[in-house]
Amino acid sequence: MQLANIINFSRNYAVLILIVLLMIILSFASEAFLTPRNLLNILNQNAPLAIIASALTLVIIVGGFDLSTAAIFGVATVSAAWIAVNINPFLGLAVTPFIGIIMGYINGVLITSLKVHSFLATIATSLVFRGIAILITGGFLISVRMKEFTWLGRDKLFTVHYSVYILIVFALLTTFILNKTTIGRYIYAVGGNEDAAILSGIKANFTKIFAFTFCGFACGIAAAIQVSRISMGAPQAGLGMELQAIAAVILGGTSIYGGSGAVWRSVSGVMLLALITNGFNILNAEPFYKDLTTGVVIVAAVALTAGRK
Repeated sequence: MQLANIINFSRNYAVLILIVLLMIILSFASEAFLTPRNLLNILNQNAPLAIIASALTLVIIVGGFDLSTAAIFGVATVSAAWIAVNINPFLGLAVTPFIGIIMGYINGVLITSLKVHSFLATIATSLVFRGIAILITGGFLISVRMKEFTWLGRDKLFTVHYSVYILIVFALLTTFILNKTTIGRYIYAVGGNEDAAILSGIKANFTKIFAFTFCGFACGIAAAIQVSRISMGAPQAGLGMELQAIAAVILGGTSIYGGSGAVWRSVSGVMLLALITNGFNILNAEPFYKDLTTGVVIVAAVALTAGRK
C-alpha cells in the first residue's frame, strides 16, 4: 500500500520533482543559473508558450488535439504588425485575441460538425492559417518600430516583465474555469467518457467548441506579447511551437486519453523544458544532448500517463 502511494505521488508531482532536481544540479554547475535575472528571463521568454499550454490543457482534457496553435499564433502576429503599421499600433495589439478566438472557433466547428478527429482537422487548418499569414505579408517581414507597440513585450513593472504578470493572470483564469465553473466540469466529463456525458445531458459539441475557441484566444494573447517583444511580424512565427506546447502539457501529467489534467502541471511542464534548454545553454553543451534529454524526459512522462490509465 505504501509503495502504491509513492508511485501515485511520483505520477502526480513528477514534473515538480524533476524541476527541483534540475535546479539543484544547475545551481552547482553554474553560479549564473540561480540569479534573479536569469530566472526572470526564463519566465519572460517562455510566457507565450506557457499561456498557450495552459489553454491547450483544456483541449487535451476534453479529448482533443490542436496542431494549429502555432499557425494561429503566426496569423495573429503578422496581423498585429500589419495593423500597427497601416492603422494604429494599439489596435494591432488589441485585435490579436479576437483573431485567435475566430480561428479557434473555426477549429471547434469543423471538428464537431464534420465529425473529423481534431488531430487531422487541425493539421489541415494549420496549413490554411499559415497560408493566410503568408498572404498578409507577401512572404516578407513586417517591421514595427514604435514605442506604442513594443511596450507590452519589453516594459517592466518592479523589474518583472508585463508578460510574466499576464501569464500568472491567465493561468489563474484558466484554472478557475477548469475547476470552478460548469463548463470546466463538462470538459472533464466529455474527456472522461463522451457517450456517458451526452447521456447525462451535457452538450459535448458546445464543450469542445469552447475548448478550441479558448485555446485560440490564448494563442492571440501569446502572439501579442511575442510580436511586441521582437517588434516584427513574420509569417513563420511560432513554427514548431505547437509540438512544444503539446509536449509540455503531456510532460505535466495531463492524460493524452483525456479526462484528467491541471493547468499548473502544464505550466510546470513548460518551465521544465525551459530549464533544460537554459541549463544546456549555460553549460555550452552540444544541442544534440539537449534534444536527447528532452526526448527521454517526454517519453518517461508519457509512460507515467499510460501507466496511470
